[in-house]
Amino acid sequence: APFKDSLFRAQWLRTAGHASAGGADLGECFAVADAIREPDALSWHDGWIAAAERLFEAAQTSLAAGHRPSAHCGFLRTSNYFRAAYTFLMQPAPDARLKTAYRRQRQAFEQAIVARPGWGEPIAIPFEGKSLHGYFFAAPAATSRPTLILTGGYDSTAEETFFYSGAAALTRGYNVLCYDGPGQGAALIEDGIVFRPDWENVIAAVIAYLNGRREVDPKRIVQMGISFGGYLAPRAMSGNPALAACIADPGQLSLIEEAKTRLPGFLARHLPDGNATVLKALDALLMMRLKKPTAGWALRRCLWVHGVARPIDFLRLTAQYTSVGRVERIKRPTLICRAEDDEIGATAEKLYDLLECPKAFLRFTAAEGAGAHCESGARLLFNQRVFDWLDEVLAQGAPTALQAAWQRAPFLFPCTCGNEPAPPAQARETRMANENKVLKAL
Repeated sequence: APFKDSLFRAQWLRTAGHASAGGADLGECFAVADAIREPDALSWHDGWIAAAERLFEAAQTSLAAGHRPSAHCGFLRTSNYFRAAYTFLMQPAPDARLKTAYRRQRQAFEQAIVARPGWGEPIAIPFEGKSLHGYFFAAPAATSRPTLILTGGYDSTAEETFFYSGAAALTRGYNVLCYDGPGQGAALIEDGIVFRPDWENVIAAVIAYLNGRREVDPKRIVQMGISFGGYLAPRAMSGNPALAACIADPGQLSLIEEAKTRLPGFLARHLPDGNATVLKALDALLMMRLKKPTAGWALRRCLWVHGVARPIDFLRLTAQYTSVGRVERIKRPTLICRAEDDEIGATAEKLYDLLECPKAFLRFTAAEGAGAHCESGARLLFNQRVFDWLDEVLAQGAPTALQAAWQRAPFLFPCTCGNEPAPPAQARETRMANENKVLKAL
């Protein structure tokens, strides 16, 4: 990626990586990078805005002339670039440029729907007297189909989640639902609704909406959590036994444990309610960090999406975001993912170990180009492996070759191909080594 700053590199790769789903073009992304001065957040904003505005105008011209495929493709890339533009403006009380760019990314995505009738539709999901913004994409089929719910993370939108795995799901015959939950996209930016830990209640509303659609097979509704969604999805699964399967990328058991891995041990052990003097000092240090252009970005974003004023307030509330004591309630197949260079997902193995359901663990490496957060830049590889797993989980009839591989490796995926009891627990190192052998064989 064309930046020295690690955060700029990561966010550029995230944006450019959506090329695999029609959300970017690499030449355009490199051209934008050339126009950006790092680590200047406003330069980043202006570079992406300029590209998005040019593309939006070109897509409108194509649409007006009746060139719908060209317009559809142009609007999709435009939406992603408008989203990228406001990334570094995320902070408490963000300025008007963030809301403007957010609305333009949504407008462009909805224009992509206009340009391709029947491709998808904006939806409103009833939720606690209000509604959650989202989209439903129906797979072309005469019968009800399996449906994938895509749950994003801290700074994703319903529109962007489609690029991660929505397009891949549609090509495989799944319906797709993308949405903004509390703390995300429209819920946060338009309605001021911040994050909440009890995502099982959020997903219950999504499932209720899906059960009212004839295209949906209610026995084959699955959920994928992306980024912080890797916590939200298993948490939601623990309270919704109707879900047929769950994918967490990356898997996260507990937000407070994830946060502690980024702090020195002598400070981390005082969270959330330890020595008051130590916590006051930690708060002061993090307040200084907030002022750093990129090093303080993630923390500024966290304060905003959780609706708190100070770093220590955020760190204390992380204790509420845990699936400890709930994981055992998950009874349906669950896939935990982890990328090699991703600092998020430090508790993925703990989550996997606590699961008592049919389960699998997928590792993605830097050597195969998939080591970045959420496998940015390698989503084709990610989606290949994940949907191969999911297809088999939902398959009916005689076992396929892939199912036979699961049968040969019950330590990887116990009790899904027969009624035999799960084997005794093995040491993590042995189990993971065996899993990797099987995954290579697939």
